[in-house]
Amino acid sequence: MKNKPYLIAEIAQAHEGSLGILHSYIDAVSKTGVQAIKFQMHLAEAESSVHEPFRVKFSKEDLTRFDYWKRMEFSMDQWKDIKKHCDEVGLDFICSPFSNLAVDWLEEIGVHTYKIGSGEVNNFLLLEKVCQTGKPIIISSGMSSYDELDETINFLKNNKADFSILQCTTAYPTKPEQFGLNVIKELSDRYNVTIGFSDHSAKIATGIAAVSLGAKILEFHVVFHRDIFGPDAKASLTIEETIQLVEAVNQIQEAIDNPIDKNNNNQFKELKQIFEKSLAVNKNLPKNHIITFDDLESKKPKGFGILALDFHKVIGRKLNKQKSQWDFLNEDDLE
Repeated sequence: MKNKPYLIAEIAQAHEGSLGILHSYIDAVSKTGVQAIKFQMHLAEAESSVHEPFRVKFSKEDLTRFDYWKRMEFSMDQWKDIKKHCDEVGLDFICSPFSNLAVDWLEEIGVHTYKIGSGEVNNFLLLEKVCQTGKPIIISSGMSSYDELDETINFLKNNKADFSILQCTTAYPTKPEQFGLNVIKELSDRYNVTIGFSDHSAKIATGIAAVSLGAKILEFHVVFHRDIFGPDAKASLTIEETIQLVEAVNQIQEAIDNPIDKNNNNQFKELKQIFEKSLAVNKNLPKNHIITFDDLESKKPKGFGILALDFHKVIGRKLNKQKSQWDFLNEDDLE
């Protein structure tokens, strides 16, 4: 299918700082049918400090948020092996940088597309750095008002960036009343660029709805099991759910790409002959009987009696012959 939605499975921190687990995710995701896998590149010294508040006290292993980002790091050589593995299994390597240094690393590694997280949309220093690469950019709009987005979009356009925008709600997991599915069309109408949906609902239905409403890109977190440790686990799809989602949204897109013309039902000509009905009488009726509504039944197939849709035309008319129960009723039976 030519117009498949572009599906991005985000690993983020689901690897828990383990290179082995990360490579296991690449192999698992490669079998789901998505086109891309997304990571986050955290280089603690460049993006954070020991003063960063520990927003969510979820870790029993890390004393500070800075320590957590430190534990999520990989070396340049390790990242190059990650990218190589993605290439080998046919997945586009997408990554979110959280520092200008990360952009330098990603350029050396050979990133396919840059994803700008919701918290970085107004970080014009980072955006300037990413724009200089000339690579495609995907922007998440999760924490931005339209006024803020307008400023960012103008910045990207002035830099002649190749970009798309995702409707996103920064809540993990997202509740139905927070999805903002209406924003997909609003973004499309306002900015006239490719629009997608970044999902944190942990529900297959959300992605299906987003594609039905025009999302051309679908990003969602993936995890082996929602009970594992990590800030995004509860807001993720499992590998099995991802396989189901891929099949469903591709079918939805194929349906959208093949609109039905309800004025043309020629393909149902034979079926209509079988399933549509002719008028019959439901009891033995003598000659000269005046037909009433209660005398009539409709029976398959079409073409053996007066069309059932014309029943009103026979009511009040006189039979010119005797009719037996369940006989079809034709025009030449009537005066």
